[in-house]
Amino acid sequence: QVQLVESGGGLVLAGGSLRLSCAASGSIFQLVTMGWYRQAPGKQREVVAFISAGGSTTYADSVRGRFTISRDNAKKMVWLQMNSLEPGDTAVYYCNKAPQAFASWGRGTQVTVSS
Repeated sequence: QVQLVESGGGLVLAGGSLRLSCAASGSIFQLVTMGWYRQAPGKQREVVAFISAGGSTTYADSVRGRFTISRDNAKKMVWLQMNSLEPGDTAVYYCNKAPQAFASWGRGTQVTVSS
């Protein structure tokens, strides 16, 4: 059973930065690709970035160059550094295995970007 706990969201002005954290439990964390997803009101959940067990990263076009995903396998942590935030980044952000997520999701963390 994997548990995922996201934190670090908040309200920020456009152009600002936030760093999201994800604490994971479970023995397979070190073996799987992890991703950050987001879901804006009225929209489907989408993956914005993912990182392989070995550290290779992939980003959605909408965030490439602004967001950076990282992980520490020993600490079972994943982070998302978000810079140059835009109102369109407003969403609830979740971490999970990627590209196919675990069935269980954390509560997510709300990111609100005001213009």
